[in-house]
Amino acid sequence: MSHTSLSVGHTPAWHPTKRLLLLLALGLCIHAVFATLLTLSVDEAHYAYYAVRLDWSYFDHPPLVGWVQWPLVALGAPDAILRFIPQALWLVACLLARRLALDINALVPAWNYSATAKETAGLWAVVLMLCAPLMHVLAVGLLPDTLLMVLTLLIMQSTLRLAVAPLDSQHSTLKHWLALGALLGLAGLSKYTAIIPALTVIALLIRAHGITLLRKRGPWLAVALALLIVTPVFVWNAQRDWISFAYQLAHGGGGTWRLRRLAAFIGIQLVAYGPLLAMGTYLCLRDIIRQKKWLVAGLTLFFIFPFCITASLSGGGSLPHWTAPAWVAIIPFAANAIAAHWASGKQFWIRAFVRVQVAICLLAFALLFFVGIPGIGQDHPWGKKNPLADMWGWDSAGALAQTLSQELNIPSVSVRNWTLASRMAWYAKPLTTFVLDKRFDQFDLWFGEIPTGADSLFVNWSQMRFDLPTQPGGFESCTLVKQLDIQRLGRSISDFKFYHCRNWGATPNPK
Repeated sequence: MSHTSLSVGHTPAWHPTKRLLLLLALGLCIHAVFATLLTLSVDEAHYAYYAVRLDWSYFDHPPLVGWVQWPLVALGAPDAILRFIPQALWLVACLLARRLALDINALVPAWNYSATAKETAGLWAVVLMLCAPLMHVLAVGLLPDTLLMVLTLLIMQSTLRLAVAPLDSQHSTLKHWLALGALLGLAGLSKYTAIIPALTVIALLIRAHGITLLRKRGPWLAVALALLIVTPVFVWNAQRDWISFAYQLAHGGGGTWRLRRLAAFIGIQLVAYGPLLAMGTYLCLRDIIRQKKWLVAGLTLFFIFPFCITASLSGGGSLPHWTAPAWVAIIPFAANAIAAHWASGKQFWIRAFVRVQVAICLLAFALLFFVGIPGIGQDHPWGKKNPLADMWGWDSAGALAQTLSQELNIPSVSVRNWTLASRMAWYAKPLTTFVLDKRFDQFDLWFGEIPTGADSLFVNWSQMRFDLPTQPGGFESCTLVKQLDIQRLGRSISDFKFYHCRNWGATPNPK
């Protein structure tokens, strides 16, 4: 990224709109390439299957991630078309982050340094999105966090508008309150952690308007609408002994809390979202506190609250993408701070961090394309546990499972783990997929337990290999019928073995 392209106070080589379009086009091209190359990931396939089994809610997440895919899934759209949804959401998130960067620019004098300040900050917001490696993952694979990224920015915009406007002004009418309620409701349909931005909204608006807010009709209508929208989640759970809430409480707590996990969390966050964004976050918080801009400081709570909560839970285990909506929330502020420091001549570290993040992104893209280190297959010690192999070959495995099911007259597929089941259920549909473990999950709700005496097509994947399920209480016998080798650029990266397993539960489990 050249000095000319982002400089302030010099005649730009490109019009700001052209630079914006170039950045967005670059991101969309990258996403389109990998959307066609890679099969659906564990979570993608799981949430896509939500749309196959449309319901009011699901065991591990609220339903919106499945609902938005349902029209395309019902039409039989291929994976690449399904991935238009997260790509479109990434584009919307970039434009919303840019818009919010423009809106808050004038609120902090240190950022409003020239006539071109707003546009420069807007471009930096898009650069921060483009240079954050993990944002590209969410731009290709649709997760609840992809939805919550966009909704968080919309909620922030709506909250800012209502916070700065007098309660009886035209910018604080019922339609604005209802819009906020609708956004909060949709966030609640996306992920249970949406309760954090909802509480942030309440705190900010009460801080802005005082207790008088509670005597107005608009806020209460917003709350009522939000609750109405999330009603399906509560109804579904009430009918099933609140299993989702119990699962999420246990899942969020993780395992035994360990300091090294917190340290790993911080390190992974720096790599996943980039040191430039971390530096911009520090600079913007410093500028806001120095100039005592408390409204802007309040909006940064959309980052601070969820990030700190996730960090505190990370000692028990967490995933990097859980903080994506929080990082997106801070991007408009970080973009303004970086733009201001760039214009003041403090460019060395900004340039260095941009280069580091671009290098991380390029390395990640190369590893994905080559599925690890070129020339190293699964017969090499480094290739036996290759996490990138997880994105290849599942469509072929699912098609072969369908063929073998017909040839052998076996009506079901079975695997040992739900992460394997998500891909087999999606790519081998409409075959029933059984998970042969003791863990209760969404697959038990969808398919139940494998019947006693049943045969099944057991699938073992080399990158997550399990013993054959012939233990007491398992199958009477399992016979290998087919092996599928998955190759990429001339080398084997994984294989699938298909077994005809007979007579489930032939020998009862010892008590």
